Amino acid sequence: MKKLIVVLVGGQSGERKISFLTGDACIKALKKKGYKVKKLDAKGNFVEKLKKIKPKMVFNALHGKYGEDGFVQLILESLKIPYTHSGVIPSSLAMDKVLSRVIFKKNKIRVPKYFLMHKKNEKNIKKNLKSKKIKFPIVIKPVNEGSSLGVYICKNEIQFNKNYRKLQTYDRIIVEEYIPGKEIQVAVMNKKALGAIELVPRRQFYDYKAKYSAKAKTKHIMPASISLRKYKEAMYLAEKAHKILGCRGITRSDFRFFNDKFYLLEINTQPGMTKLSLVPEIANYCGIRFEDLVAWIAQEASINR
Repeated sequence: MKKLIVVLVGGQSGERKISFLTGDACIKALKKKGYKVKKLDAKGNFVEKLKKIKPKMVFNALHGKYGEDGFVQLILESLKIPYTHSGVIPSSLAMDKVLSRVIFKKNKIRVPKYFLMHKKNEKNIKKNLKSKKIKFPIVIKPVNEGSSLGVYICKNEIQFNKNYRKLQTYDRIIVEEYIPGKEIQVAVMNKKALGAIELVPRRQFYDYKAKYSAKAKTKHIMPASISLRKYKEAMYLAEKAHKILGCRGITRSDFRFFNDKFYLLEINTQPGMTKLSLVPEIANYCGIRFEDLVAWIAQEASINR
């Protein structure tokens, strides 16, 4: 029997349900590989429970706030427990859509035009859009959420006002130009891009339901239906984004491809590992079985990053 692994699941974010799906799939894979596994819900006094268990490592299957934003990573660092995926700083940078974009732009990775809107200053929307040379339709979303939670496409000011009110619990909202075109997502493993997949959602965009509901019937095209030259460019950009943030293990970069140009929307340091998730699908296309992918992630666990 191999070393004891604690798989952290659940947590306190809006992606709690998805975290359980990811965690259960990974637990099953780890057991197949001979690991002794214990599941732990990362809420309440989970830190004290973790201390009592004394695992050799933690497989972080959390998604969203407190799970992939550097928070739980800092806890695990302080406990000196090796853990999977990216470290404290890369995780916090990737989760913050504004900070990460500042870094991407500085490193000549194209991102949509955007600006940050703080709570209760929505009356300045026209002025801000004009100064940034952004026209409707626009996209609004929280700065630090995942799985497309709180993402709205607004075709006009009326839709903006309606949807912005739904986001009043967030202190910071990012407003960006809407980029039409193809949804292209690239998986990176061990600093090397595995492949690029194209998504054709039946919904308005690749939102929460499109990601996690089979009923949404999102079409997956693997490999993405773009030219070989552009395919290689997407792979290169994903590798570059992964490296400049200092990410480890597995990441997934989300792009829009329009007018022969890629726009990086965000990089995910802890991609979903459900039956509809993209990284396992890309890996499988490359000949990497799910249980082998999960075992590799576990083997890459470390501290002091």
